[in-house]
Amino acid sequence: MPTQANFSSLDGLHTFPRLLFHHAKTRPNAPAMREKYLGIWQTWSWSDVGERVRALACGLAALGFKRGDNLAIIGDNRPHLYMMMTAAQCLGGVPVPLYQDAVANEMLFVLQDAGVRFVVVEDQEQVDKMLEIKDQVDTLEQVIYDDPRGMRHYNQVFLHDIHELMEMGRIHDRNHPDFLNAEVEQGHFDDVSVMLYTSGTTGKPKGVCQTHAAFIAAAQGGVQVDKMDGNGDILSYLPMAWVGDHLFSFAQALVAGFTINCPESGETVMTDLREIGPTYYFAPPRVFESLLTSVMIRMEDAGQIKQNLFHYFMDVAKRVGGDILDGKPVSGSDRLLYGLGNLIIFGPLRNVLGMSRIRVAYTAGAAIGPELFRFYRSIGINLKQLYGQTETCAYVCLQPDGQVKSDTVGAPAPGVEIKIADNGEVLVKGPMVLKGYYKRPDATAESLNAEGYFMTGDAGFLDEDGHLKIIDRAKDVGKLHNGAMFAPNYIENKLKFFQHIKEVVCFGHERDMVCAFINIDVGAVGNWAERRGIAYSGYTDLAGKAEVLELIRECVEKVNADLVHDSMVADSQIHRFLVLHKELDPDDDELTRTRKVRRNFVAEKYKVLIDALYGGKANQFIETEVKFEDGRRGKVSADLKIIDVKTFPVVKKVA
Repeated sequence: MPTQANFSSLDGLHTFPRLLFHHAKTRPNAPAMREKYLGIWQTWSWSDVGERVRALACGLAALGFKRGDNLAIIGDNRPHLYMMMTAAQCLGGVPVPLYQDAVANEMLFVLQDAGVRFVVVEDQEQVDKMLEIKDQVDTLEQVIYDDPRGMRHYNQVFLHDIHELMEMGRIHDRNHPDFLNAEVEQGHFDDVSVMLYTSGTTGKPKGVCQTHAAFIAAAQGGVQVDKMDGNGDILSYLPMAWVGDHLFSFAQALVAGFTINCPESGETVMTDLREIGPTYYFAPPRVFESLLTSVMIRMEDAGQIKQNLFHYFMDVAKRVGGDILDGKPVSGSDRLLYGLGNLIIFGPLRNVLGMSRIRVAYTAGAAIGPELFRFYRSIGINLKQLYGQTETCAYVCLQPDGQVKSDTVGAPAPGVEIKIADNGEVLVKGPMVLKGYYKRPDATAESLNAEGYFMTGDAGFLDEDGHLKIIDRAKDVGKLHNGAMFAPNYIENKLKFFQHIKEVVCFGHERDMVCAFINIDVGAVGNWAERRGIAYSGYTDLAGKAEVLELIRECVEKVNADLVHDSMVADSQIHRFLVLHKELDPDDDELTRTRKVRRNFVAEKYKVLIDALYGGKANQFIETEVKFEDGRRGKVSADLKIIDVKTFPVVKKVA
């Protein structure tokens, strides 16, 4: 485990409460948090945040919160919810953020497993979920809510308005002025600072216990590599239960001192992004895919002159934009052309995306298509990849400026050791590795080998520059009947670069060929269909149109033509596919809340479709039960067409 020596540069500020109160003392008027409320940005200085955290912590103590207690946090990104994290840590408690879009029964397991006594929620919607399951959580005693709207007639004695809690805390603080300082002083760098539950792709979620030491080390490493400082902004819009948000919006903000900005709602994120113009930005590949899709849809609706200008200068950007960003030599004429393109195309495009002030943008959580990655860098956005897991504080590899590659996830981050096991699995060691899984010593022992390396479960290798290249999840990498490697995620990500494709699930392990399920992006394909006068009544109807199937077939064949040049996966070209009649959905258990495919569940649920793909059928009828947002259930049925795809001969290299 980390030692005190790891924190010499922090001068004893080796817990998050100490970092917070240090900022409040040394930079009291600097902006710490913002929130957009009723269309207006509200700002809290570090001094404001310090005072409120103190009040919240004392209020929790007055309610009976004790050292070692777990505090569940449920809601969208809100300043008071971030403050509650630090308030719990002040008392030696552990914040446990949950995914806010999970239904009550999905939250039940975590609340029971963590033995939660206290829950802080955002609003009435989340309060109702707690009321629904409170009788099933024996330990649950107190529920605190942030937004009072709709709560007037709730009279349960265990419900508390967060502002009332703060007032209670201020009284407690006046009566016991030395109490909180003593509690904060007891905090140790090796105490658990947060518990983040895994997504549960292969079973029940596990509580990952991370220490102050682990997340502060990860935050310090990122701040060092990307030269972050207190004069920056980040838009905090990703789920608080996701490790990436906890690293960027909590840990790095407290280490570097930059400002956390919370959007008004999920629907206003793009508007709020443009208004804030963050200097640091973090998003999973799906968000970057979605942003590019929206740009391309708008461009398709533009006039011919605008389209011609866009495509001409994008060709210039693809040729030299990345080199200019990396400071590499570029001819004067190309630099002049790029400057002109920046004036009329790239600059306005960055502004539309809300990325005019970006110093560094990171993506992680899944592999990103190299074409997508190069697009953003070519228009002057310093997009990089990072690599890590919940168990490593999302911190294993980073890409320093000037060393950015589209096909790797970067070099080992400061303080991190990487080793490749004989079976190709990536093993990592460093101060950011989990302390353990909550109440699961068996799982903890299974995740760490005898040398103390965390076994990531990813298959990969280090290239000649020492950069890590991830192939796939080790458990997902298989072999075709002819012995060739089958890496489904690698193929799926190539397909998902196309704006018309939203999700892909490939099959092929121990089979003669690769086949795929595909979800279309209903926004992009719908726009494409409307411009061609193709009428449709909804997703299922659109997905079955002959013209749409032909559009997707062209995308698949382009990927096959690309795969043939990669000797490792050349045999994994897709031979047949079908477009699913419904979108894969977390509410139907087909995806996790972080939108990772539950492969085994999908394979079992749609076995009849897999059998049809490999049985040579031209079509297959299926009826599927679905769950609607309001909790009702229904059925969706369709007769799905199965499409054969052109493949390309694999040229075997002569040794």
